[in-house]
Amino acid sequence: MRLLGLQSPVVLGLPRGGVVVAAELAAALGAPLEVFVARKVGAPGHEELGIGAIAEGLDEPVVSHAARDMGVSPRELRVLAERARIELDRRVARYRADRPLPELADRDVIVVDDGLATGVTAEAALRALRQQQPRRLVLAVPVCARETASRLDRFADDVVCAATPEPFFAVGQWYEHFDQTTDDEVLDLLAGWHAPTGRR
Repeated sequence: MRLLGLQSPVVLGLPRGGVVVAAELAAALGAPLEVFVARKVGAPGHEELGIGAIAEGLDEPVVSHAARDMGVSPRELRVLAERARIELDRRVARYRADRPLPELADRDVIVVDDGLATGVTAEAALRALRQQQPRRLVLAVPVCARETASRLDRFADDVVCAATPEPFFAVGQWYEHFDQTTDDEVLDLLAGWHAPTGRR
């Protein structure tokens, strides 16, 4: 990261697991930490399969090739995205309450997730954040599929991935422990940065 020559960086973690990684990166950079909420849109009857994604501040969902391959119509996808937005709005309210996003214009914004498989959720976040006119938009993850990293180069100024193993099946296979991060764990991490005596 130091090689990127960051100026006035701010680190944004994608919940939930991305916030855990983002907190470590923010501490290493001495940069402020915040959460930015994006959410996968799951396939009908197979919610774990992402066919699109939404993000706060993004009007239209990002559509993955899986939606087209499965024959999901644009209308069906809009309905699924509206359902996903209910959870997205809940997370924004839970994680940030009345706290607005920091000013991002003309700053180096680092978006962090715990890994990239299809990358559709990260793409939604990058598209939304580009509208904030950052000086530089960086996507940083510990592990990712090589082709996904290449595709996301279109949406970020830099994609930094510590490992791009082949073959790549799932993010969790590259962690010793990949338990689901809870809302309370996200809140605890953020509280350490936003308390009056905490880091900023």
